[in-house]
Amino acid sequence: MSTLLKIQFTIPEETADEAGVFIASKVPHGWEETPAGDGRRFTLYLEDHPLGHEMVREFQARFPEADVTWSEQESENWAMAWKDFFVPVNCGESFRIYPPWLNDDEENGTTHIVIEPKMAFGTGHHATTSLCLATIGRLAKAGTIAEGKTFLDLGTGSGILGIGLSKLGLTGIGLDIDPQAVVCAVENVAANGVTESMRLAVGSIDCVEPGRTFDLVVANILSGPLIEMAGDIVARVRPGGTLVLSGILADKQSDAVAEAYGRRGLGEPERFVEGEWICLVWQNLGS
Repeated sequence: MSTLLKIQFTIPEETADEAGVFIASKVPHGWEETPAGDGRRFTLYLEDHPLGHEMVREFQARFPEADVTWSEQESENWAMAWKDFFVPVNCGESFRIYPPWLNDDEENGTTHIVIEPKMAFGTGHHATTSLCLATIGRLAKAGTIAEGKTFLDLGTGSGILGIGLSKLGLTGIGLDIDPQAVVCAVENVAANGVTESMRLAVGSIDCVEPGRTFDLVVANILSGPLIEMAGDIVARVRPGGTLVLSGILADKQSDAVAEAYGRRGLGEPERFVEGEWICLVWQNLGS
């Protein structure tokens, strides 16, 4: 029977966001974040044990003040481990995220998204995901995002952003370089009844057909890849379209990302902040 390596990092609050960025650069799927005294605890599960132990060594070297523990856990207990902390969460005024065991179809004026918390980033609990969904909701209310338009969700993770867009009447593609994330996204797309609206594939932006563009491109990944792929990402936005970028620390990374896209002629973005994180938005590109 296969086992997962359960790793927990407990770190002071002042370095917790930096630790989160480090973990995101090493682990393509999701993790749990919970308060721990005056700090924060990160809990994650890895099938690749050597990778996990190497990550522990790197984490301890970079954050010597952190407390780190690890243990083996039966893989089929993965979902149960999430049930202890996963609760419905509102993302802005437009979306509410549920796990399958709590979705009761209540009418509360929001668009419901059902996400099975597995090994893929994007449950709505992390600020970057909730910030993206809140921003999508604002754009929809303003009429920028509308039924019949197309989207590209780069770094789709659990598929949560693409599912939200599909429920607003858009059609598009979700891409992720992690095959496990795409497996999870396929399940979530089916659970939300949007299989006709959202296709999924393993890969990055370079696997999209040459010349294909979208009314909306959303990328909730990391600042480094966003900067490296700036030219390719901008090229995928249709004239008059919208670009939404997140996964960016507000006070440390936002200016560098904005500058990289400004060099592509995009100008200054709108900035939406939640906690330590920021979402950059450009509308009417090329208009």
